[in-house]
Amino acid sequence: MLFSSSLFIFFFLPAVIFCYYVLFRKKRVLQNIFLLIASLIFYAWGEPKFVFIMIMTIMVSWFFGLMVDKFRGQKKAVRIILILDTCYNLGILFIFKYLMFSLHNINSIFGLSIDVPSIALPIGISFFTFHAFSYVLDIHRGVAKVQKNPMYVGLYISLFPQLVAGPIVRYETIADEIKYRKETLDDFTSGVTRFMTGYMKKVLLANTMAIIANNAFDSKGTISVGLAWLGVLAYAFQIYFDFSGYSDMALGMGKMFGFHFLENFNFPYISKSISEFWRRWHISLGTWFRIYVYFPLGGSRVKSKRRLVFNLFAVWFLTGIWHGANWTFILWGLMYFVLITIEKLTDFEKKFKKSGWAKYIYTMMFVLFGWVLFRAKDLTAAVEYFKAMFGLAGNALIDDAFIFNLSQNIVFLVCAAVFSLPAAKFIREKIGDRFKITDIVYVTGMIALFIVAVSYTVKGSYNPFIYFNF
Repeated sequence: MLFSSSLFIFFFLPAVIFCYYVLFRKKRVLQNIFLLIASLIFYAWGEPKFVFIMIMTIMVSWFFGLMVDKFRGQKKAVRIILILDTCYNLGILFIFKYLMFSLHNINSIFGLSIDVPSIALPIGISFFTFHAFSYVLDIHRGVAKVQKNPMYVGLYISLFPQLVAGPIVRYETIADEIKYRKETLDDFTSGVTRFMTGYMKKVLLANTMAIIANNAFDSKGTISVGLAWLGVLAYAFQIYFDFSGYSDMALGMGKMFGFHFLENFNFPYISKSISEFWRRWHISLGTWFRIYVYFPLGGSRVKSKRRLVFNLFAVWFLTGIWHGANWTFILWGLMYFVLITIEKLTDFEKKFKKSGWAKYIYTMMFVLFGWVLFRAKDLTAAVEYFKAMFGLAGNALIDDAFIFNLSQNIVFLVCAAVFSLPAAKFIREKIGDRFKITDIVYVTGMIALFIVAVSYTVKGSYNPFIYFNF
């Protein structure tokens, strides 16, 4: 079920809010039971069989959490429990996400003919698996208390706002709110506004940018240099507004029910280094890898540069492969490993403080190159696209397809560029105060745009979420 679908907007979410605040008002246990059931229904709506994998993951995490807490003083026993928990979670991920990829490569490299089964990928498996990891690891780290009741573990792992496309919510972030959260009118109205903002970003901007990107990346013929650059620029906007829009909706719905998730994006396209970009992009994933992988390996405090490079390699290799079983994702992750390693070893951000525009251009160019790898179906397609971008495929500088895509979507492209920057905040704080723009005008504008977005949804326009694939 999509957040931006008519079913969710007009039926599922209103029904959940009504039951939560009317039927089960001031009954925390019943509210939690209801949210758990609603979350499982939400996940099972499209693929009912995969809900059993999630339920199994919940029960395994609950059990290992109890074991870690019980044997806390026994290092050897705890280590064995953590290894078993890791084997389970990585095993589930490997079977559903990486087994086919691994067998294809084994057949290709060794000339074998092992049968490759066709295995469907459960939606959001990378996200809820990381939530399960977080639960057990946070108990081990002593930053959160174990849950004796499996229902509360289930609620944390399966809570529908952040279930299938994040943000990745660490258990310690909301451990206390599972039983002791406080819903307020301010939080609820703020959550509704945040949800509407994310919904409009997704439907009006991401979906429109997707059409341009698809026209470029999925073209069966040779495309012009202009269309190649326009396509990757549109994809950069698409993936930003798609994923940040989903995160906005998730954070908004969390607030509606009294949960406070951490921010997942902070205007990444204003970054002036690759390191800064990843402090602003998919913040929850970067934080997860820092806390549970990078820091345990020693982080940046290690004395040996070789060890630092290894630590960075481990994080970025895992980041790449987390996104998908394809060499394009692995190469994408390794590209960022190389760039961030160079920046750390050269103290890039401090040495080049005054080179603002040069740093910005360097950063955005590599980000765009990265999105080519991320979007391409395989390495061959990525190479062909790079050739088109630099006129190395015998292609024209511009063509009718470039002119058509640009002219038909120029308003959306300008809006995408403006709102990928901190423009809205500036307009409201600076221009709004200067010209006495009231909250009434702001609310009216939000409602009008929301109605337009809803009309797009009702018409059944292009509407997938990119990160559902992960």
